[in-house]
Amino acid sequence: MGLVVDTLELRDWRNFEQRDIAFSPGMTVLVGPNAVGKTNTVEALQMLTAGMSFRHPRPVQLVREGCESAKATVNLTGDGRVIDVSCIVESSRRKFRRNGKPCQSSDVPESLMSILFNPDDLAFVKRGASQRREELDAFGRQANRGFAKVLAAYQRAVEQRNRLLKDPDPNLALLDAWDASVALGGATLLLARLRLFERLRPKVSEVYAQICGGERLTCDYECSLGDDVIDMGRDSLTARFLERLAQGREDDLRRQQTLVGPHRDDLAFALDGRDARVFGSQGQQRSIVLAWKMAEVELSAEILGEQPLLLLDDVMSELDEQRRAAVVSFVQQGIQTVVTTTNLGYFPPDLLAASKVVSFGG
Repeated sequence: MGLVVDTLELRDWRNFEQRDIAFSPGMTVLVGPNAVGKTNTVEALQMLTAGMSFRHPRPVQLVREGCESAKATVNLTGDGRVIDVSCIVESSRRKFRRNGKPCQSSDVPESLMSILFNPDDLAFVKRGASQRREELDAFGRQANRGFAKVLAAYQRAVEQRNRLLKDPDPNLALLDAWDASVALGGATLLLARLRLFERLRPKVSEVYAQICGGERLTCDYECSLGDDVIDMGRDSLTARFLERLAQGREDDLRRQQTLVGPHRDDLAFALDGRDARVFGSQGQQRSIVLAWKMAEVELSAEILGEQPLLLLDDVMSELDEQRRAAVVSFVQQGIQTVVTTTNLGYFPPDLLAASKVVSFGG
């Protein structure tokens, strides 16, 4: 079965003075009105499994008002193992510990990965490219510790190059050096992204067909360096990137930013060959993000050899009956799931009977 969340302890975390929650190895439903801490609980679980929060909070925002520190601890059990992961916020700094020993946020997913699905994700198809890139990169940071380092290094290189592009009289020799750094880092990141995407792509299409009665979904990675990069090695990609940077230098200087690279790439979805962003109905677009999240769960299990934690934050109210049924069917396949809701009526009685229900008061 692998590791599952057994308990979560919150001390002066967000709106909680003290809250201890025990979870089912199957489904746990957190029910209550809005603004009582259900999403704060999900955020803490994500922080302690993914090493990050979808809210991207400053450390001070995690501390209950009027307090100087906060702590969240999750107890993971399974296969004869017991692992405690804590996040401690003190002096506006966030620190992680695993079994009492300091660790980096990038180390946290090695214990248990998590996949979060919340209402903001439902706009995944229609929103800008940055959200789709972030979704892929967030999964990559959990799936491979090295991915986070490669991504951070590339982002720093692009920031430094952009800073130089804003100089009224940039040093061209220094710009050449940053071109080389950006090209090598970008090629490395692009290869990591493509490897991950190629593993997710068939799973997304397969799950979508199951949800939508065989309707054909295709997914493509749109690269700003060209459509022919899929089969290139790192050296060839680096050379291509350098070439494009040289060709676009005048435009980059005029607009004071790097206009080509993985930070400009996108993911494209098509339904029977038609752009889902333009021609897809709201239901179809929501089915795409649902299929994407389910594909992430499946790939997580392949990577770690055990199921991840699935976090569903108030999404059942946003889905129609067909898609709620697809979620229910999926989570009944032995995936530990924590779901928040204001209304238990969204869940079939047999599922609730087999779940643990935790009430959050007003």
